[in-house]
Order: sequence, then C-alpha cells, then structure tokens
Amino acid sequence: MDSKDWRKSSKQPKDEDAKTTGKYYGRRFDDYVNEQIREAMERGDFDNLQGTGKPLTFLENTYAGDKALAYDLLKSNGYAPQEIELAKEIRTERERIETRMAKIRHQGANLRSRRVPPFPSEKRAFNAAVEKAAAEYEKTLRELNRKILTLNVSAPILMHQAPLPVEQLVQQFRDECPLFL
Repeated sequence: MDSKDWRKSSKQPKDEDAKTTGKYYGRRFDDYVNEQIREAMERGDFDNLQGTGKPLTFLENTYAGDKALAYDLLKSNGYAPQEIELAKEIRTERERIETRMAKIRHQGANLRSRRVPPFPSEKRAFNAAVEKAAAEYEKTLRELNRKILTLNVSAPILMHQAPLPVEQLVQQFRDECPLFL
C-alpha cells in the first residue's frame, strides 16, 4: 500500500492564483467582503435598489422586533415611546423653570442698576418674588429628579441622565439674585 505524505505535496497558492481564480487566499475575510462591495458599488449594482432614498418605516425595521407594529402605531399618531416622551418632558420642564429663573435674575439686575434706588414696596415685592421662585425652583428640581430616576430605571443606558444637584442649584440662584435689605 502506497501512502502519500500530504504535508510535502501541498502546494501553497500564490497571489496570482488568488486573483485569477477569485478565491480567498491569505487575506482577511472582511477585506475580501469589503472589496466585493466596493467593486459592486463601482459597477453601479446598488444604484437602483427598491426604497433607495426613502425613510425606513418601523414595520421594515428588523431591530424593532415584536414592538414594530406598536412603534408604527405610535409614530403614525404623533406619539413616541414612553422613554422618549419622558425625556422630552424633563427637557421642556427644565427649560421652562430656567427661563423663569432668568426672568427673576433680570428683574433684580434691573432694580439694582437703576439711577433711582428701588422703593421699599418694590424691594418687598422683589424679595417675596425671589422667595416664592426659590421655593418653586426647589420643588420643580426635586420633581425633575424623580422623573429622571423613573427614566433611568425604564430607559436604555444611553438615555440615562444624571440627577440634578438641587441644593447647589438653589443656592446658586440665591447667590445670583440676592434679597434687598
């Protein structure tokens, strides 16, 4: 019985052989695939595919899984998933309260920059407005922290938000908007 030593008779393919036969020899698979895709793009094979230039719908989205129909219904009726709505609500509430605080700061700066010093009634009204605004600011920030915690529990990690430093923000507001004595 003749036996053949395959180790000695194996022929190693050369680069010319790989190019002529079109087979994968000695290159990484990703490079080979990317080269094939690039050549197809140069030939124009992808130019007239169905749906080119059109937005994807959730029903066609393979990543939506079992929730595809629900996402499509929400989108078509002008709604978003609960996590997105909660994040939007947090953002708009934060913008609203910051606008209110900026208005009070501006009012205090105007009173302090006048040529005529503010009247005692203006000082009392401003001090009362600052106290009321500071209490509302603290309450709103604590409510926002509650919503942020709810969002962080229910949303994916990429949507998580850091809790707001309530005491620090309220103290910063009080420092920027001191009371009249």
